[in-house]
Amino acid sequence: MKRAGQKVVIGTEAPGTSQTSKKQKTSLYDPGFGKSDPCTLMDWGSLPHHVILRVFQFLTLVDRARASSVCRRWNEVFHIPDLWRRFEFELSQPATSYLKSTHPDLIQQIIKRHADHLQYVSFKVDSSTESAEAACDILSQLVNCSIKTLGLISTAKPSFMNVSKAHFASALTVVFVNSKSLSSIKIDDTPLDDPSLKVLVANNSDTLKLLKMSSCPHVSPAGILCVADQCHGLKELALNYYILSDELLLALSSEKHVDLEHLRIDVVSENPGQVQFHTIKKQSWDALVKHSPKVNIVMYFFLYEDEFDAFFREETPVTHLYFGRAVSKAMLGRIGMNCPRLIELVVCANGLQPLDDELIQIAERCKNLTAMGLGECEVTCRGFIEFVKMCGGRLTQLSIMEEVLIPDSDYSLDRLHLEVSKHLGRMWFPDMMPTW
Repeated sequence: MKRAGQKVVIGTEAPGTSQTSKKQKTSLYDPGFGKSDPCTLMDWGSLPHHVILRVFQFLTLVDRARASSVCRRWNEVFHIPDLWRRFEFELSQPATSYLKSTHPDLIQQIIKRHADHLQYVSFKVDSSTESAEAACDILSQLVNCSIKTLGLISTAKPSFMNVSKAHFASALTVVFVNSKSLSSIKIDDTPLDDPSLKVLVANNSDTLKLLKMSSCPHVSPAGILCVADQCHGLKELALNYYILSDELLLALSSEKHVDLEHLRIDVVSENPGQVQFHTIKKQSWDALVKHSPKVNIVMYFFLYEDEFDAFFREETPVTHLYFGRAVSKAMLGRIGMNCPRLIELVVCANGLQPLDDELIQIAERCKNLTAMGLGECEVTCRGFIEFVKMCGGRLTQLSIMEEVLIPDSDYSLDRLHLEVSKHLGRMWFPDMMPTW
């Protein structure tokens, strides 16, 4: 007799059931079924294929392999091509990562049997060079693939940068040459180079729509210009500012291009005081917006205060601005003067001078502003309320740390949240610093 609490229950034989089918029918007690009858049994092998397929889609490769041994039906689903359209390879060294590494033997099995089914593939690697090299080895084997989306993701430091450029470029070339239908690529922090981009363009120019390749130091402005010149369906592009040029914007603005929907630009300084940033002409920005009037231009700044001189001296059609380091009052003043398309502004740090005048100027001139975030800077309560009053209910997102707001003779913090709520038309409170 089975003890209470054991999970495996043998089903009662129905009239006419053969000995063979009895051996194959192993059921699990499922408390979600038949609550009125605790003896109700669930035959997992009889579930429809589409239900089992849905279960498998939530499992890692190792767990999928284990589940495939439940019964013959589950093993059949394990090899259905639809299951292998989307897959993420997790590659890690046990001593260096929290990732649950995918077993090498299983990877080989999947590549051998399902390489031609893989369409949406990503590689998630830890900080070890060995994991990045393993990802390159797998890429090199995808000779019968039809991949549409490719992502290379480092969960810690950019380990792909530690792989030899020749090995990395060779592995990518295999995918670029054999897929011929790539539409979306995300390869940040990698040794991607111009020759690799030329191979990509030569084989996938008609299908490429999204390219994200920030922090790829071996790519030159000429390399990305080659992409812009030939990939006329490109809708989203992410790159470092050093690659951005007037020629690139004009290429994206030509009549043969579809409207660009999203342009992300990372402006990063690793060596303070040693980087000279170039200026993009207003005519080039104007050409892009004329060709793609709804384009979102997103800029992430990680600079020091003395490195902003090249930016926003003239009108710039940026829509989303994020400042990850200190930004001066003068810079914020230029934003208020020269960024009329601004939709979102996030300032993570500033000096100890209140930003009242700058925020009020931004509210006056940036009529599309709907989202604001402030942290590690100062605004008086009176100045902040004036800013909110001018923006009104169009501020759909307002995230302000409580430490930013400085009480004055007109408003305390308690009164401030009521005034702001009134002008927004909804209840609002400043964000609190979490306590642990």
